[in-house]
Amino acid sequence: MRRPLLAVFSTIALTLLTAAPSSPSDARASELIRALKLEPLPRESGYLAIIGRSAQTVTIHGRALSVQSQNYYMLTRDKPINYLHWLEPDDTHILIEGGPVDYFIFHPDGRAEKVTLGMNLAAGERPVVAVPGGCWKALRLHDGASYALMANTLSPEFTPDRVRIGAGVDWVKRYTDAAPWATPETLRELIGPNWQP
Repeated sequence: MRRPLLAVFSTIALTLLTAAPSSPSDARASELIRALKLEPLPRESGYLAIIGRSAQTVTIHGRALSVQSQNYYMLTRDKPINYLHWLEPDDTHILIEGGPVDYFIFHPDGRAEKVTLGMNLAAGERPVVAVPGGCWKALRLHDGASYALMANTLSPEFTPDRVRIGAGVDWVKRYTDAAPWATPETLRELIGPNWQP
């Protein structure tokens, strides 16, 4: 005897709801976003919360800046890429929880490198990644990772006039083949929605 159609759909819906609960790591990411008051970061993507800045100052280009500023930063399944951007200050990232995350670093001399932030030291991952000032960088959460919570320090402090977001054809040409992974397709993916024609 055939089961009524409504009963079949009810069984399917119940199976889907019970078979795919939220994973604890996704719940943990949501918990961290709430507890640390992380907000979506426009253009670069990911989640950010400003911790503060140091009281000590240094003079850069005739301007007094704090020696350091600090942030929480997070990538998640829904925001897995921190898109390409250039920073004038040094930017040091420390993994707090989760990961791993690949860092794509593009140096002013044309070199490109990929460093993985993570805790599997035997596999070459590092718990701290230091990106020198004046470099371009992008981050990508590993497939299968739910989130990565990091703290980053910028020295001297971050200011909006000392960052550039996105790039275009000339930048892609410059860094194509600078490393085995630096294909035009990968570079374009790292620029993401901030492509500059």
